[in-house]
Amino acid sequence: MEYLRTPDDRFERLLDYPFVPHYVDVGGLRMHYVDEGPADAPPVLMLHGEPTWSYLYRHMIPVCAAAGHRVIAPDLIGFGKSDKPTRIDDYSYQSHMDWMLSLLDQLALTRITLVCQDWGSLLGLRLAAENPHRFRAIVVGNGMLPTGDQTVPAAFQLWKNFAIYSPVFPVSRIIDAASFRKLGPDEKRAYEAPFPNRKYKAGARAFPKLVPVTPNDPATRANRTAWESLKQWRKPFLTTFSNGDPITRGGDKYMQKQVPGAKGQPHQTLTGGHFLQEDSPVAFAQAVNQLIATLPSQG
Repeated sequence: MEYLRTPDDRFERLLDYPFVPHYVDVGGLRMHYVDEGPADAPPVLMLHGEPTWSYLYRHMIPVCAAAGHRVIAPDLIGFGKSDKPTRIDDYSYQSHMDWMLSLLDQLALTRITLVCQDWGSLLGLRLAAENPHRFRAIVVGNGMLPTGDQTVPAAFQLWKNFAIYSPVFPVSRIIDAASFRKLGPDEKRAYEAPFPNRKYKAGARAFPKLVPVTPNDPATRANRTAWESLKQWRKPFLTTFSNGDPITRGGDKYMQKQVPGAKGQPHQTLTGGHFLQEDSPVAFAQAVNQLIATLPSQG
């Protein structure tokens, strides 16, 4: 598998991103992750989606770490400081699952509180469903675990076609357009930093087409099985969707009905677009902290 590695100087002096880099090898590729807070505390695993990287959580990581939690925020393969295979066909739903599970294994993470959004939810909810012994709570903001049995929003079909066919893929403009607040020039530079040119963007272009949208999708069976597990999930399950995301709107209510652990939780609707980490980062982080405060110390 051919891959590219973004030069380190692309990540120098990024606004509000002072975190020391950490790396693991996953299947011959280097995966980057942020590791902040007490090393012996139960981890909070923050999973980003498309086309972002751990920079998305820059305002949430310090809030959760200051509350005494160990925050792990990886860059998915193809994103951020992680290695980037150069062909769209190098990426599959299962390969991303394998890479993420390798990270969890190598860091020996247990008692995890999952925080996920967008593709972070497609991966994180599967990880939790398939490895329930490692997770003690789940927080989902603007995310879902689709099986291909649901009606696909028109906004997603447009996005999928754009990712596949558009001659340009302007990452920072995409994030800016899907947030309520407008990114500043330094923030736009940070979101563009992983991608010096179009050759680095295969992973970002691949993600939309990997979402299960038909009942015979390659990931459908595994996601259906994961849902059977989630329908038995009685550990805390919190939704923190935003009020302005046309793609995942309504997903919070669906999960609240389907997941037993969602019953009685203080679900929140935060202000923001698809990237609520840009619009309501402190409120999102505080919701995570408040949930963890209710968990048993040895749970």
